[in-house]
Amino acid sequence: MDKEKKSYYFNVIEAKDGKMSEVMDFNFGGHHDLAALVEKTKAAGLFSKDKHAKEFVVAMRLLHHVMKKNADNPLFAEFAPQFEAFKNSVRAKTGCGCGGHK
Repeated sequence: MDKEKKSYYFNVIEAKDGKMSEVMDFNFGGHHDLAALVEKTKAAGLFSKDKHAKEFVVAMRLLHHVMKKNADNPLFAEFAPQFEAFKNSVRAKTGCGCGGHK
């Protein structure tokens, strides 16, 4: 895996009644190439729509990042082992580190 630091900018816009309004924006960084992870996930055939592969990869990376940065937060105490097992299952199916480092 390429260890070069990557930075992404997320801009969430709500479309309502034909109008667009910004809801939030934030930066997210790490060593993962999100586009490459999406391609590996699509190639694994886990989802019938490309859109779902994109959503899945972003969700996994964001959740993993928050859990890693807040490892001592009791909110994640029960969920962390299940997430780790799920992440490893995804990695085995896709060959990608959508939820963590390989």
